Amino acid sequence: MRVHVVKNKKESDERLIARFNKAVQKSKKIHKIREGRYHKKDSKKRYVREAAIMREGYRAKREKQKFY
Repeated sequence: MRVHVVKNKKESDERLIARFNKAVQKSKKIHKIREGRYHKKDSKKRYVREAAIMREGYRAKREKQKFY
Protein backbone atom coordinates (compact mmCIF):
# COMPACT_ATOMS: atom_id res chain seq x y z
CA MET A 1 0.00 0.00 0.00
CA ARG A 2 1.46 3.30 -1.11
CA VAL A 3 1.00 6.76 0.27
CA HIS A 4 -0.19 8.96 -2.58
CA VAL A 5 -0.52 12.76 -2.38
CA VAL A 6 -1.50 15.09 -5.26
CA LYS A 7 -0.58 18.76 -5.27
CA ASN A 8 -3.59 21.07 -5.12
CA LYS A 9 -3.89 24.41 -6.92
CA LYS A 10 -2.21 27.28 -5.08
CA GLU A 11 -0.50 24.84 -2.70
CA SER A 12 3.15 25.43 -1.92
CA ASP A 13 5.75 22.69 -2.13
CA GLU A 14 6.41 22.91 1.61
CA ARG A 15 2.73 22.35 2.38
CA LEU A 16 2.64 19.38 0.00
CA ILE A 17 5.65 17.82 1.75
CA ALA A 18 4.05 18.44 5.15
CA ARG A 19 0.84 16.79 4.01
CA PHE A 20 2.80 13.84 2.62
CA ASN A 21 4.72 13.42 5.88
CA LYS A 22 1.47 13.49 7.82
CA ALA A 23 -0.01 10.81 5.55
CA VAL A 24 3.07 8.62 6.04
CA GLN A 25 2.85 9.02 9.83
CA LYS A 26 -0.84 8.19 9.76
CA SER A 27 -0.24 5.01 7.77
CA LYS A 28 2.29 3.85 10.44
CA LYS A 29 4.68 2.50 7.80
CA ILE A 30 7.78 3.99 9.41
CA HIS A 31 6.81 2.51 12.78
CA LYS A 32 6.36 -0.97 11.29
CA ILE A 33 9.68 -0.78 9.45
CA ARG A 34 11.58 0.33 12.54
CA GLU A 35 9.83 -2.26 14.67
CA GLY A 36 10.91 -5.07 12.35
CA ARG A 37 14.46 -3.83 12.07
CA TYR A 38 15.85 -6.20 14.68
CA HIS A 39 14.71 -9.67 15.62
CA LYS A 40 13.24 -9.80 19.09
CA LYS A 41 13.24 -13.10 20.92
CA ASP A 42 9.93 -14.33 22.27
CA SER A 43 9.76 -14.29 26.03
CA LYS A 44 9.81 -17.66 27.71
CA LYS A 45 6.65 -18.89 29.38
CA ARG A 46 8.44 -19.30 32.70
CA TYR A 47 9.63 -15.69 32.79
CA VAL A 48 6.19 -14.38 31.88
CA ARG A 49 4.67 -16.43 34.70
CA GLU A 50 7.29 -15.22 37.21
CA ALA A 51 6.70 -11.61 36.23
CA ALA A 52 2.93 -12.05 36.69
CA ILE A 53 3.45 -13.51 40.16
CA MET A 54 5.73 -10.62 41.11
CA ARG A 55 3.19 -8.11 39.81
CA GLU A 56 0.42 -9.68 41.85
CA GLY A 57 2.63 -9.53 44.95
CA TYR A 58 3.38 -5.85 44.41
CA ARG A 59 -0.30 -5.06 43.85
CA ALA A 60 -1.34 -6.91 46.99
CA LYS A 61 1.32 -5.08 49.01
CA ARG A 62 0.18 -1.73 47.63
CA GLU A 63 -3.48 -2.49 48.38
CA LYS A 64 -2.56 -3.51 51.92
CA GLN A 65 -0.68 -0.23 52.51
CA LYS A 66 -3.70 1.84 51.45
CA PHE A 67 -5.60 1.04 54.63
CA TYR A 68 -2.75 1.56 57.12
